[in-house]
Amino acid sequence: MEPSVFMAVIAAAAMHAGWNAILKIRLDPFIAVTLVTGACSVIALPAAIWYGLPPPHIWAWIGGSISVHLVYYLTLTGAYRRADMGFVYPVARGSSPLITTLFSLLLLGEPIDAQGVLGVMVLAAGVLAIAWRPRGNGFDGRALALALGCAASIAVYSVIDGLGARSAGSPHLYSAWLFLLEGPVVFAVALLRFGARGLRPMLGFLGPGAAGGAMSLSAYWITIWAMTKAPIGLVAAVRESSVLFATIIAVVVLREPLRPQRLFAAVLIVAGLALIKLH
Repeated sequence: MEPSVFMAVIAAAAMHAGWNAILKIRLDPFIAVTLVTGACSVIALPAAIWYGLPPPHIWAWIGGSISVHLVYYLTLTGAYRRADMGFVYPVARGSSPLITTLFSLLLLGEPIDAQGVLGVMVLAAGVLAIAWRPRGNGFDGRALALALGCAASIAVYSVIDGLGARSAGSPHLYSAWLFLLEGPVVFAVALLRFGARGLRPMLGFLGPGAAGGAMSLSAYWITIWAMTKAPIGLVAAVRESSVLFATIIAVVVLREPLRPQRLFAAVLIVAGLALIKLH
């Protein structure tokens, strides 16, 4: 992975942690997602007009991606209703690199050597170490199942979007139309679930929604571009360093305690990133 691609994905990871934190505003998590994806669509519109319509064969990739993204949003927000971000986010993001790398190796035949695989595994171990804690009788098995389902959807849409962007010949054209069309689909689902009256509280959070949309669009646009420049499995793994940024946000901004376990997990994450970058 070239240094410029690596640093771009690290920046995308930081922005991803930032927009996910916005899901904790005083709205139902899926309504917050609706607000963020709607902002993404508005921001993507000028780029979609500029790049023009995608080739006909790209619509299937975009349609498949939007369908899997919808599963991602439903499982993510479902997990957030049952558990806190400190548990859901690391499990969802930490499990996906292993699944994505497996797809990349077995289905796509992409060249990832032993050190790259080791880096992915160490990174995932660090991410999951952040999430692990004794939960006793309060452990919510359904939240774990939803988070793991979310991880699987992340792996699937990562492969779809990596291949779709490569097939389109332009990650920017592909990303513009993906973001443009995803917002209305999510809005339609939210309208069916909550009704027009249930969505009205969004109007009080347009500022945070716009900020979240800008970060979400930038983060994943960079990721799609990176997947045309480096193996999809490695890009997916580096992207999940967002958990480290989420931990920093939790400690510095939300004033959550920094436990020794989280320091150990941070060391594993940095070690995993070094193995990926330096091999």
